[in-house]
Amino acid sequence: MQRRYLSLAAAATAATMTLTLTGCGSGSDDGDVTLKLIAADYGDSKANGSQHYWDELTRAFEKKNPGIKVDVQVYGWTDVDRKVENLVKEGHAPDLAQIGAYADYAAEGKLYSVDKLLSVPTEANFTPSLAEAGEYERIQYGMPFGASTRRLFYNKKLFAQAGITNPPQTWDDIAHDAQALKAHGVRMPYALPLGPEETQAETLMWMLSGGGGYTDSIGKYRIDSPENIKTFNWVKENLVAKGLTGTDPAKLNREDAFQGFADGKVGMLNGHPALMKQAAAKGIDYGTVELPGIEGKAKTTMGVADWMMAFKQNGHRAEVGKFLDFVYSDKNVEKFSRDYGLLPVTSTASQEMLADDSYAKLHGFLKQLASAEFYPANKTSWPLVSKTVKAKMGTAVGPEGNPAGVLTDIQNAADEADNSGE
Repeated sequence: MQRRYLSLAAAATAATMTLTLTGCGSGSDDGDVTLKLIAADYGDSKANGSQHYWDELTRAFEKKNPGIKVDVQVYGWTDVDRKVENLVKEGHAPDLAQIGAYADYAAEGKLYSVDKLLSVPTEANFTPSLAEAGEYERIQYGMPFGASTRRLFYNKKLFAQAGITNPPQTWDDIAHDAQALKAHGVRMPYALPLGPEETQAETLMWMLSGGGGYTDSIGKYRIDSPENIKTFNWVKENLVAKGLTGTDPAKLNREDAFQGFADGKVGMLNGHPALMKQAAAKGIDYGTVELPGIEGKAKTTMGVADWMMAFKQNGHRAEVGKFLDFVYSDKNVEKFSRDYGLLPVTSTASQEMLADDSYAKLHGFLKQLASAEFYPANKTSWPLVSKTVKAKMGTAVGPEGNPAGVLTDIQNAADEADNSGE
């Protein structure tokens, strides 16, 4: 997964970077055009790293398009956004970047809009909610690449041992079930990862389940809304204060929460599709349900997408468009989704997955994608707001926490960032 996903850093030396990057998007002596792509790594080991996916894809593309070569460099999620940022600042923008955010580059006029790149069938085939999430000022610049939604995972064995016959549907169910799990010796009845790794995701999931969110219907930040304050007061009083999270949420990262679930030590937690593979590998018998809400299932869930974007600097619009049409063919979209446990980003590939019973466990995640709510990645202020959420939100529900005060602090930072145009 806003990874957000299970990526590992793929380091490269500065000397190699310098030699390679001076030729970004260059033409060779024989007249070929070489496109440069910087991409994120979705693998959880070297054996299944994304470089393998791109190497196979580019070989197939180059065989069909002998005048275009594609040089792909893959970096871990801890490095990739910064790599692209530095290249752009140095005047060596790649032709393409597959990273976590696009809005800053769109605002600076550095990107091609999607309608200038893709064929009409390819552009029209993106899942509508994802296409909309890729818009800056109502023009699409970000092309979704890899998507997921969130559901509540629960350990069926632990639930049965605690006498729980049905998965939770409401917040009260979560609290009741967590108490029962704790009484039967489960160390972490409900994992609440509000540590710095992915606080912004867990925060949004709880906001949505309480009828709130980061923004209102017109895109204005409403972080300190009454709904959000009520939500985190409930979490603090009914889960954390009663010892049902097993540890201080501010010190628990998503990766550790997922590992705890895979090790059979966590009763339930919010998760994305990659957790299915991790849990299954350890023999965990699990189920998933839509996020519980105050009086029933939440009206919507969180969606996450990473983004492909094309920079104008090297002027290879036609070649980039031809390559992207190939990237977004059903065959390649389906392979990427299958290899890395993510949801397809095109309508036709999604329909094929829904019709295939071998993907049955993914169907619940996929059906939610059309109505999922995404981070406000179209706001250039979002990276700063996300960092602020990571720094502060874990303390809101701690023993001395003040949810209303923390949410107001984050709201003030968001307003300042928005008003300054950051």
